[in-house]
Parts: sequence; C-alpha cells; structure tokens
Amino acid sequence: MATLILVRHGRSTANTAGVLAGRTPGVHLDERGVAQAARLPARLAGVPLAVAVSSPLERCRETLQPLLDARPSLTLETDPRIGECDYGDWSGRKLAELTDEPLMEVVQQHPSAAAFPGGESMRAMQARAVDAVREWNARIEQEHGESAVYAMCSHGDIIKSLVADALGMHLDLFQRIHVEPCSVTAIRYTRTRPFLLRLGDTGDFGSLVPRASGEEESEESGRAVVGGGAGAP
Repeated sequence: MATLILVRHGRSTANTAGVLAGRTPGVHLDERGVAQAARLPARLAGVPLAVAVSSPLERCRETLQPLLDARPSLTLETDPRIGECDYGDWSGRKLAELTDEPLMEVVQQHPSAAAFPGGESMRAMQARAVDAVREWNARIEQEHGESAVYAMCSHGDIIKSLVADALGMHLDLFQRIHVEPCSVTAIRYTRTRPFLLRLGDTGDFGSLVPRASGEEESEESGRAVVGGGAGAP
C-alpha cells in the first residue's frame, strides 16, 4: 500500500501568540512559518509524490504552496477530515488560560474521554482522520500503484492521533508524541500493518535544547501542548 508523508503546518501567528487557533479562520503562517514552508521542497526533493492533500485551513495550504510551486504537475486535494480538531469554546483562547480548566487534565491524561464544549471529542477527531487516511491509501494505490507516496498537510493533534493509530497505541497515550511545526512524519502502510519511518523530523536538533523558565509549556513540564505548540524558540 501507499507511503504517507505527514507534514504539520509551519509555525502560525496563533502558535507564537500562545493561542489555541482550532478552526478559527484567518490564521496564517508567521515569518518563521513562511521560511519553514519555503524549505519544504528541498527537504522532499528526492521523494516522488503522487498527490498532495491539505486540511482546508489557511496555514496548511500556505505550507504546501512552495511545494506546489516547485512541482507544477502536483495535484492538490482538500479533505476536511484532516482539518484541525474542533476545540469548540476553547478556540481562540490563550493556552495559558486553559491550563486551569478541569477538562485540561482529562485532555492530558485520558484524551479518549475528552470532549470539547461546543466542539468534538478527541475520539471523533482521531476516527475521522484515520478513516480519511484509509480511504486515501486505497485511492492512491488504485490510481498510482502500491509503491506510491503522497503527502498530507495537517495539524499537530491530528498527526499525533494518526501516529498512535499506526503504532497500535491507545489514544490515551497519544500525548506522549510530539511533532514540531513543519516537521515530516512518514508512515508506510502494508496489508498487515503500518510502519513508522519518520516522526516529527525537522532536520535539526534545536528543539532538544533546554528552554528557559517561562517559555512555552512543553513536555518538559509533563504536559503536552494542545494543538501542537510553536516549536523550538
């Protein structure tokens, strides 16, 4: 079956503002995100891509644009099933404010039981994304052959949930996974099982440098950043 290249969108204005964007329209890449996207064509230069699939949100389409410009024959498809989690009433709020919400502990420790007020559950988020990938795998294999490779540009929690599914991990463990902005994750699907080939690959190790006190809360504090965070400073 197909090999899937998952690209998290580049750093956005919401990431740098510490805001949980969710599906809020008008959230674009910031200056660093634009630079990250500009490097994507070179990073994937040796990979033949059958098609590119994007979340409908602007920050994902902007991330893929340099790749599309570099490969005029590459077809872009949009699939709302790989769009950002619907965080409902949490959308547009500061992550620092959400830390004290009682639901946050559920999101961190028992995400399969978490449902965002006015939004969707994390179970539903994973289910729709997994269904999308399964259908795209079948379509890509039928149209381009079983060795075909295709790209999807999506969001942090979506990608983490897809990796958890590929590894046979319960959704309650998916907060142990981290993917940086514009990172590349690769999953090769076969008839019997998927293989995780790359996880959150950015090509550098800046994110491993310890952060100063007061910088964005991360896995160093034992909490995952909902929505994926802004990445390394």
